[in-house]
Amino acid sequence: MSVSATRPATIPLFRLLLCSALIVTVSMGVRHGFGLWLQPITQAQDWSRETFAMALAIQNITWGLVGIFSGMLADRFGAFRVLIGCGTLYALGLLGMAFADTPLSFALTTGVLIGMAQAGTTYPVIYGVIGRNISADRRSWAMGVAAAAGSFGQFLMVPVEGRLILALGWQQALVVLGLCSLLILPLALGLRESALGHVTSLRQQTIAQAVREAFAYRSFQWLMAGYFVCGFQVVFIGVHMPSYLKDQGLSPEVASYALALIGLFNVVGTYAAGALGKRMSKPRILSAIYFLRAVAITIFLLVPLSPVSVYVFSAFMGLLWLSTVPP
Repeated sequence: MSVSATRPATIPLFRLLLCSALIVTVSMGVRHGFGLWLQPITQAQDWSRETFAMALAIQNITWGLVGIFSGMLADRFGAFRVLIGCGTLYALGLLGMAFADTPLSFALTTGVLIGMAQAGTTYPVIYGVIGRNISADRRSWAMGVAAAAGSFGQFLMVPVEGRLILALGWQQALVVLGLCSLLILPLALGLRESALGHVTSLRQQTIAQAVREAFAYRSFQWLMAGYFVCGFQVVFIGVHMPSYLKDQGLSPEVASYALALIGLFNVVGTYAAGALGKRMSKPRILSAIYFLRAVAITIFLLVPLSPVSVYVFSAFMGLLWLSTVPP
């Protein structure tokens, strides 16, 4: 692994932000709707909810682990190639998810394949492109734009996914999503960097050396712990809240609208966090976000459950959803 210096930008700002935002919109929009499939798939396949949850747990750990290498590959060979490969993998994973008939095949497609695809079509690769083409003083803002795009994808696509399940059935709905994920391929063309945009090596490191150096910093250790909590909270809510609401007698539409509201308000929250990151202490911003999340979750569990309480919680939680990313 090399520690690198950025050369002058080779992708125009508008094209960079537009293509990055649309890719994250598609990739994260599909990802955020997986909780809607828990009941249809487990009931149709006669599986336990633990089987579904385990597959998504594998997906998340795969996303995290492979993200390290996808970012490195994008630095070395260009984001374009990684996006093409992982966009194709996303489509194959969704098709495999639709037709998996055993817990093992479901874990391999939903967990491993889609997890690998997400690692190469979301933040590890997109933020690398932004970092190589945008100056440090505007980087938090640009990353906030990309993260907000992922939230807009959730707002836009989750209700559509819910409607697709009702109209076509869960299997055909997954096939449609698989075809939609192929939109990443033409968008990747907009992030093709010239040789001048490649980074220049200042010193060489192995992966093990880079990991040891990173963990030597106390701030990195705290950041990792914070993102562990962040991931647990947002994935748990995204996967299990829709089924919880249905179990409590609320309609499937309430669950879809709740996830969509999270995405809508996260557009505002994530962009605001990116803008604040240029002016305020980043650790203080993160501390405030985690504290407010704890308050919101506690209040939601204490008040009587109703569509109104769900929507209010979703809106407030949306402001804090991925606002941890830009700072």
